[in-house]
Amino acid sequence: MTISIADGTGKVAVVAVGGNALIVDKQHEDTQSQVQAVEETCKHIADMIERGWNVIVTHGNGPQVGFILRRNELAAHEVHDTPLDVIGADTQGSIGYMISRALDNEFSHRGIRRSVAAVVTQVLVDRNDSGFTNPTKGIGGFTTKENAERFEAAGWMVKEDAGRGWRRMIASPIPLEIVELDAIKTLIANDFIVVAVGGGGIPVIREENGDLKGVFAVIDKDRASALLAAEMKVDVFLISTAVPKVAINFNKPDQKWLDVMTLSEAKELYKQGHFLSGSMGPKIEAIIAYMEANPNGKGLITDPPHIVDALEGKTGTWIVHD
Repeated sequence: MTISIADGTGKVAVVAVGGNALIVDKQHEDTQSQVQAVEETCKHIADMIERGWNVIVTHGNGPQVGFILRRNELAAHEVHDTPLDVIGADTQGSIGYMISRALDNEFSHRGIRRSVAAVVTQVLVDRNDSGFTNPTKGIGGFTTKENAERFEAAGWMVKEDAGRGWRRMIASPIPLEIVELDAIKTLIANDFIVVAVGGGGIPVIREENGDLKGVFAVIDKDRASALLAAEMKVDVFLISTAVPKVAINFNKPDQKWLDVMTLSEAKELYKQGHFLSGSMGPKIEAIIAYMEANPNGKGLITDPPHIVDALEGKTGTWIVHD
C-alpha cells in the first residue's frame, strides 16, 4: 500500500519536531548550535509550506528546561529561583523565536508571503491526575541533601538516587485541553504558520473560582501535540524524529522498516512491545490517540530531511485508518 499527499494545498498539518531538531548531540548544546539546528529543520518545513501546507509546529524543550534549572542552582545565592511554569514559558518564547525567525528568513529567501506567530500555550491538566501523587519523571541535575531540602521547601518533590544524590521529581499528567486553542484556530484560519504547545505546553489546573494556576509538572510533548492535532482536526499529524521510517525488531537481525501501518496494526505492534517507551513508543501512542479522535486523519513519522519525500510516499511510515 502506498500513501501520498503530495499536494498540500488547503490542508493543515501539525508537525511535531523532536529533540534532534534543536540539539544534534552533546557537543552542540550551546545557543548558536541550537539556532543552526533549527534553521536546518525549518528549511524542510518551509519545503512543505511551499507546497501549499498550513502548518502548526510543536517542539520539545527538555534540555533547555534543564539548562535553566542548572542556572537557577548556580545563581541561587545571587537571585531568586524561577518557577517551573515560568521556565516553560521562557523556553516556549526562546524556541518559538528561533523557529519563527528561521521560517521568516526562509520565506524571505524564497519569496513566500506567509507570516509566523509563536503562541505561548497553556495546557489544562487534572489536579487529581495520579501522576501528582507519585511523580516519576526526574528533572534537572543531581544535588546534595541540603539543596534538596531547599527545593522541597519551595514546593518540589525530591527523591534520593543511591550513589548519585538527590533529584527533583515531577508529574507528567495527561493533557486535557489546549487553553489557547481558539487563538491557534484563528491564526490558522487567517493563513498564519503557528508555533504552539512548546514542550507539551505549560501545565495548568483550574481553581474552584475558575482561575488558571501553573503546577509543578511537565507534559509529554507528543501527547500534547496529538491533542492539538485532534482538536484542530488536521489532515496529517507528522512527527519528525531521528530516523526516516519506523522499524519493528529495531537493531535486531530481523529488523524491518515499515512503509504503512493501519491503526489496528499500530495498536497490535505497540501492544507486542515493538516500540520502546524511551524512543518510538510515545510517538506511536500519540498518533494512535490522534487517529482515534479523528476518523479522517493520517499519521506520518519521518526525519526532517525526508519530510517532503515522505509526503510524496517515497519514504517515511504512514499510519492510516483500517
